[in-house]
Amino acid sequence: MARALIVGCGCRGRELATALLERGWQVRGTTREAQNVAAIEAAGIEAAVADPDRVGTILDQIADVTVVYWLLGSAEGDPAAVAALHGPRLERVLEEIVDTPVRGFVYEARGTVADECLQGGATLVRDAGARWRIPVAATEADPGDVPDWRARMLACALELTGAG
Repeated sequence: MARALIVGCGCRGRELATALLERGWQVRGTTREAQNVAAIEAAGIEAAVADPDRVGTILDQIADVTVVYWLLGSAEGDPAAVAALHGPRLERVLEEIVDTPVRGFVYEARGTVADECLQGGATLVRDAGARWRIPVAATEADPGDVPDWRARMLACALELTGAG
């Protein structure tokens, strides 16, 4: 059975998780804050407290994962820290998943984060896909149009795994 890891499992992440669950996937969603675990679990998702700024906490969650979603296109916080999530932190995760069961990586390349950060992240993802032959997608689905966003994110997983 396929399993997705949603890094940044807020409201939209839970929407995506529901679509994946409806198709028989198992889903693990991360949050930085322990107080958000209950909302994730209430949606039928396995919750994990993990911080993408601390890459090891994310890597601890990927042992049995087929597809990783990096849903940080609207991450908030210190601009330098947010930029790092779309630069060095993202790059480190991509380097580390090469020797894991992960067979696809989906990057949210649109949101409220500065366009240059998002485009830089999308380039990192595409380059990693070419270098390590990892199936990847960098989607620019509009997070403001949740039904379309959800459908396009779901389609990415299905395409990357050959199930679509």
